[in-house]
Amino acid sequence: MSDGKKSDGKIRRPRAETPKGFRDYFGAEVTERRAMLEAITAVYHRYGFDPLETSAVETVEALGKFLPDVDRPNEGVFGWQDGEDADWLALRYDLTAPLARVAAQFRNDLPSPYRRYAFGPVWRNEKPGPGRFRQFYQCDADTVGTASVAADAEICAMLSDALEVVGIPRGDYVVKVNNRKVLNGVMEVAGVLDPTDPERFANERGIVLRAIDKIDRLGPEGVRALLGEGRKDESGDFTKGAGLSAEQAEVVMGFTTAKRESGTATIARLRELVGTSVIGAEGVEELETIAALLDAQGYGPDRILIDPGVVRGLGYYTGPVYEAELTFEILDEKGRKRQFGSVAGGGRYDDLVKRFTGQSVPATGVSIGVDRLLAALHAKGRISGDTTGPVVVTVMDRDRMADYMGMVADLRNAGIRAEVYLGNPKNFGNQLKYADKRQSPIAVIQGGNEAEKGTVILKDLILGAQIAQNATLEEWKDRPAQVEIPRADLVAEVQKMLAQDSLAR
Repeated sequence: MSDGKKSDGKIRRPRAETPKGFRDYFGAEVTERRAMLEAITAVYHRYGFDPLETSAVETVEALGKFLPDVDRPNEGVFGWQDGEDADWLALRYDLTAPLARVAAQFRNDLPSPYRRYAFGPVWRNEKPGPGRFRQFYQCDADTVGTASVAADAEICAMLSDALEVVGIPRGDYVVKVNNRKVLNGVMEVAGVLDPTDPERFANERGIVLRAIDKIDRLGPEGVRALLGEGRKDESGDFTKGAGLSAEQAEVVMGFTTAKRESGTATIARLRELVGTSVIGAEGVEELETIAALLDAQGYGPDRILIDPGVVRGLGYYTGPVYEAELTFEILDEKGRKRQFGSVAGGGRYDDLVKRFTGQSVPATGVSIGVDRLLAALHAKGRISGDTTGPVVVTVMDRDRMADYMGMVADLRNAGIRAEVYLGNPKNFGNQLKYADKRQSPIAVIQGGNEAEKGTVILKDLILGAQIAQNATLEEWKDRPAQVEIPRADLVAEVQKMLAQDSLAR
């Protein structure tokens, strides 16, 4: 380790910058995220799910080969060896892999089914890009220990409720549901799945899955190219395809266009596509059951619908899969209109816990991209970005600090966010500059004269700023930006002023 000195003897100071692919979260961002997560987890709690917090660090062995489309072991995670001949450890890449470990480790203590929700940061050692960070937040809900697709229907209903409770109105989102068994049935008909040898054509199926998952971005022709020999993009880079014949590709493409005007019609079309495939027919029946269960609870196609276009990239999904898509338009960085897109996804993964126990343990769950959903709420104007700071009690006489501390204690005891200025009080102008930088709504002032009279001055900083911007505001004519009040009325007057400012914003 370096002693911090350069070769010329000068002290080498570390660069004050965030590592590439990471970011810091300040004030309002943290507050907004917390409020949104509280609203979502209140929905999960109402559905009977319990909170779970797992370690940010897992053994690499427990995590397993987790990230999709990665061939090298441990690629995509931040891992290290805990001493010579010790276990390799890694930061969790999602919240599902730790749940699988918990379900196996505490299987004799947990209720079955086990219903849990969790939220927190996850880490992926991937190439960062615009809006793509190596640390981000997820919020999950999962049911472990039941094969009933009623659990999948419940997750979809709960996701719908969560989106609405945070401020995404009905009509601005849709939860799309599909089933990987149906797609497996279609691939069996296309000749790229052998029920007697699941490993056969595994590579081709992986390419097919990834191709279908990109249909919104590449379009039908782009997907058809990836199903065949491959595709060359605009930059000239070539992506090898699945090598399907034209006839095989058309069977798969029929799956991507199977959506009809109603769920019933879509299911009927899927039944045609899977033909005599047993696994395909099972998937169609599961979709039919999910649709009926959701309909019985009042979740119609305006909220949740059957959509064969949903595939989900992860290979461990074994049955129903779902995705929450926001349907309203935003402007991209080039000013073009586009739909906001997906903010959550999940599905059934009946083999994940099996890695630990050797026995298949059915499970299903959903993960919400917290940062994506927050961005959507900002785009809809559902989060105001209110960064109102604390009431600041200024210090006119440092020998009377106890009096100022008494004021701030009264305000805090009444539930008002407040602080005493603790910098150098010599320059009063600097105190007001501090209050402005803190976006404080009110400054409390008491000099010697006010102390003798038993009064304080309240300076409405929000009103003052508005008057400075537009001195002709009629609604502010009869309300001065600064008032002198009895010290005994401090709490009541501050509450009144804060209420008025809140209505004005």
